[in-house]
Amino acid sequence: MKRPNVKRTFNRVSSVLLGTLISTSLLAGEITVYSALEEDEINAYLAAAAKEMPDLKVNLLRLSTGDLGARLIAESANPQADVLWGFAVTNILNPQINQLLEPYTADGVDQLPDAFRDEENLWFAATGYMGAFCVNTARLEARGLPMPTSWQDLTNPVYQGEIVMPDPSSSGTGYLQIAAILQGMGDEAGWQLIKDLDPNMAQYTTSGSRPCRMAQVGEYAIGASLSFVAMQAIEQGYPVEMVIPADWAGFELEASGLLKGSNNADDAKRFLDWTLSPSAAEAYSEYKAIITLPDVPRSPLAEKAGLPEDLTEVLFPMDFAKSGSERDAILSTWKTTVGR
Repeated sequence: MKRPNVKRTFNRVSSVLLGTLISTSLLAGEITVYSALEEDEINAYLAAAAKEMPDLKVNLLRLSTGDLGARLIAESANPQADVLWGFAVTNILNPQINQLLEPYTADGVDQLPDAFRDEENLWFAATGYMGAFCVNTARLEARGLPMPTSWQDLTNPVYQGEIVMPDPSSSGTGYLQIAAILQGMGDEAGWQLIKDLDPNMAQYTTSGSRPCRMAQVGEYAIGASLSFVAMQAIEQGYPVEMVIPADWAGFELEASGLLKGSNNADDAKRFLDWTLSPSAAEAYSEYKAIITLPDVPRSPLAEKAGLPEDLTEVLFPMDFAKSGSERDAILSTWKTTVGR
């Protein structure tokens, strides 16, 4: 019987073990990401990221803007995440949250205009979202209601019980909506409009997308929500029309940054670099009305929904620093004014 070649066997086993070690090392990257992006877009973005970085495991926690801000502050003494991704600029400017970020100059950040990046490289905003009304045309017609074109129109008593909007205390979308009204009209007239709207509101939701989801299936006639959710509803064949309010159409930027105390800083930086990459931009184009990266193709959904190509024609020029500094005071007044 032929004796086994011990040296050859040893070399073969050694090669297998070495290959296993190399394979394991390639899959060793792991980060925790906190985000306020919508769930369906997060899934699409992470699928695109996995193609570019198959060796990186991303553990993601998604919370609404208000809840995520509260969690970050509560964890400030013992940070649990590496990356903050897609968080409202208005909220990231809160000193309690801003101080949790570490400067990092991400690859590709120089292609963003100055308005969309922090001068100390604490954050950058590659995307944004804008408010819009999702109007269920079938329900509107069945109840003989006129098509609304503005926030002022929504104060008409004929819409009583037919409108839903996000609660600004928990939803970034809800906050940008009332912040735009207050910045556009001033405090006195703005709060009066908000008071006049309240009797017509069936409920205030914790999610910015929820009002549109409720309107698209006919639970209510009008959902004050996000433009991209309205665009999705139209693409999916629901009897929905997207209305950009003619008065005070608010918008928000979605910022990302590196959190201090990360034990996975190198991989966290790789992920942040990816969020400014061409593959990320391509993924954004399927969902976002506002993309600050240059030369990104216009979304077919935007075309179908009739979103203007030049958004400056319809968007109210938000003062994000003002929105951030006045947030606590505005939410306090909201609770005493609306109280539900």
